[in-house]
Amino acid sequence: MRGIGAILHKFSIGFSLKCPTNSLSVQRSGLLGSKNAISSLSSSYSGNCSSLLLLHEEKLRGSSGYPVNNVRKIWTFPPVCMGRRSCKIAGRKGAQDAKKSKLYCRIGKEVVSAVKKGGPNPESNTALAALIDKAKELDVPKEILERNIKRASEKGQEAFIEKIYEVYGFGGVSIVVEVSTDKIKRSVAAIREVLKDYGGKMADSGSVLFKFRRARVVNVKVTHADRDQLLGIALDAGAEDVIEPSIDEDDTDEDRSESYYKVVSPAENYAAILSKLGEEGISFETDNGSELLPITTIEVDDEAVELNKELTSQLLELDDVDAVYTDQK
Repeated sequence: MRGIGAILHKFSIGFSLKCPTNSLSVQRSGLLGSKNAISSLSSSYSGNCSSLLLLHEEKLRGSSGYPVNNVRKIWTFPPVCMGRRSCKIAGRKGAQDAKKSKLYCRIGKEVVSAVKKGGPNPESNTALAALIDKAKELDVPKEILERNIKRASEKGQEAFIEKIYEVYGFGGVSIVVEVSTDKIKRSVAAIREVLKDYGGKMADSGSVLFKFRRARVVNVKVTHADRDQLLGIALDAGAEDVIEPSIDEDDTDEDRSESYYKVVSPAENYAAILSKLGEEGISFETDNGSELLPITTIEVDDEAVELNKELTSQLLELDDVDAVYTDQK
């Protein structure tokens, strides 16, 4: 008991007292009180080992003005993203879910535009029929198509226009922002606001885009296929290339398991590659069916990595933005 109390006291006097408002208070009498309090504190610490614990002792005074029981407060908050490796781990978690959400949103916008131009009947509207086939190819839920076909008939709903904005990021990184919007002024204003708050600079048209090439891409998680097996299957089915994920020397097995191969394909062979992967039992994830791939990548320092990650993340949160691409390694 004394040993535990001494350790906790040492922690409590060695940290700043600037803390968030949400805290867990453990009442103590004498040293730390009951065994249950110690057990609760121990489990809280071990169950959240990635959090920083700030321990601060306060003295409460009763109505008599004399000190009464001390209270030890434990504040926890998420770890700060520091260094390239920790940022990569944080960025990978949920990245594919975000891409899928953007895919569904983009297909929905394309459906609205197709219906506005040619009507809601796919038999007479070839553009809508092609979109429905594309949605099936990309595993887009049927209800998303139906909801947006209905949305297109609503009063005041305009067709969506596709735009590309070019941005300079930190450390010389180039960024391309793909937008699909029914209000161009709104989308431009939103992007400029993000650049103002999180850095970056709007680039002139053509000054960034030439560093990228358009390609049809299928993403395959590294845990779902052996590299040589995937390479053989993809190339036999007509793929141009299989791009391996960028791996740092200090990446753990968990880091690598969250990485993806990119199977690059010409448009005419895309469906055949998807079919072949399915036949071989290899799970895959598509984005919007195509991506902008950097022709060459550049490496920047850890600070620029973190700043660019925050900038691209904020751009992706905009409703009008469908995709964000960078040439950062």
